[in-house]
Amino acid sequence: MIDIHSLPEKARKVEQETIRFFKSVKKNRMRELDDTIHALHEEAFDDINCLECANCCRSLGPRLTDRDIERIGAALRLKPREVISQYLRVDEDNDYVFKEMPCPFLCSDNYCSIYEDRPRACREYPHTDRKKFYQIHSLTIKNAETCPAVFQILENLKKEW
Repeated sequence: MIDIHSLPEKARKVEQETIRFFKSVKKNRMRELDDTIHALHEEAFDDINCLECANCCRSLGPRLTDRDIERIGAALRLKPREVISQYLRVDEDNDYVFKEMPCPFLCSDNYCSIYEDRPRACREYPHTDRKKFYQIHSLTIKNAETCPAVFQILENLKKEW
């Protein structure tokens, strides 16, 4: 597994190369790009165990929707306003995010205490299995600084193509 402490530096070192790579992909190959990324996603997550890392839960603050807040509240037997007052703040984009990081629901063994009811952003992270991946490739480049699987996926993609 890639050392998560050196990951941001490694990702920034190849960032311009990765940006150039995506700029070079022809529009008529976007579906092929999606298929390749999805296969690389499966391969990476066969090798990488998120429970050994949990770097995303330690460092990224997901945006929480009203539905996320309701779901978390139901799981914790709290009213949505109580979830907001105990765990959330409004950020500069006027979105709800956790008051503090790491995530307040991250346990010492890297399990999530609200896993079945976690926010949508957490469910979908790191987005490398998303349809029409090409629409969010710039987000993925940024996520390579946090997620070793994303870094591996992008490096393997550049090698394959």
